[in-house]
Amino acid sequence: MTLSPIINTTKLMESLFNNSSEAMFLFDAQGIMIGMNPAAEYILDPNVLEKILTKEENKFCYACRGYTSEEELMTCMNCYLSDPTADRTSFQIYLETKSKETVPFSASFQMIDPDSGTHILMLRDLTNQLVTQESLYRNKMMKSIIKAQEDERKRISRELHDSVAQELLSSLVDLRLLKYLEIQDNVLQKICQTEASLARLLEQIRNLSVELRPASLDDLGLEAAFRSHFKWIKKNYGVLVHFVAELHGSRYNNEIETVVYRICQETILNALKYANVDEISVRLFESKHNLELIVADQGIGFNINMKDSRGTGLGFYGMRERAELVNGQLTIASELGAGTTVHLHIPLLQPHSDREC
Repeated sequence: MTLSPIINTTKLMESLFNNSSEAMFLFDAQGIMIGMNPAAEYILDPNVLEKILTKEENKFCYACRGYTSEEELMTCMNCYLSDPTADRTSFQIYLETKSKETVPFSASFQMIDPDSGTHILMLRDLTNQLVTQESLYRNKMMKSIIKAQEDERKRISRELHDSVAQELLSSLVDLRLLKYLEIQDNVLQKICQTEASLARLLEQIRNLSVELRPASLDDLGLEAAFRSHFKWIKKNYGVLVHFVAELHGSRYNNEIETVVYRICQETILNALKYANVDEISVRLFESKHNLELIVADQGIGFNINMKDSRGTGLGFYGMRERAELVNGQLTIASELGAGTTVHLHIPLLQPHSDREC
């Protein structure tokens, strides 16, 4: 596209140079800086800028900490300023900024006046882009770690249930058969004691298997897994969980179901340990394309603004991280003497009938 001759291109270029948010540095044929725009002045430390602009020491190297080559992340070897005939359309350099931090920039170094050998170095701050990439990488890593943990929990849970528990049950049956043989009273007493010990151990292994990863979560979904877990809570802790589910048999992808189950499990565990309650309310439902979980108690509560080491396992910070992995949002409301409410929102991108089971 060619510009209309009516347009003053010189003024347009001058306006671009002065008003651009991208830092621009001008260099002569010898690689000496001969000018910069306001955006470039803004990012440099004043002391460094003064050194650069001093006639006797007009060195851009006071600000530059190197560029990324094919061999090194930050290097000064074969500097982009060393070859005045070379054009580099896209590469990465590092500058020391006014905050004294070394910041990465996306750069282009191109000749704009072949007659004088003048080049322009244009920079765009990469900080936000790199932060986004780092956050994405961290989320992917966390998802992989959590998936590996859940897979291992599932494997151990099934191994305990299918192998160890079955062997114990077989041994328990054999012991019970021995009681019907003609044996001495002291031997019979010992057999009964061993039978009771094995029965307790078998129950503990079954509980551990369910706690690691309930098979019902994978086979039947959240509602069934919750009902089974809450029965176990009542049996072992004497705490009644009032559970209301409004899912109508809906299933969600494995990642979402795992996040919801673990956050609910951790919240109830904290309530059992610290809230001093006999009853807990749990509601699981869909509303406006969201899957929502509300866990509330009327216990002693706590000050959410205080740094508190209460809780184990996921903890509130870990619960929030889990929620973020499925683009969810976790809110915690609590007051001393007024109980605690944990509310989880997870957006659902498509109707539940089309979701992965």
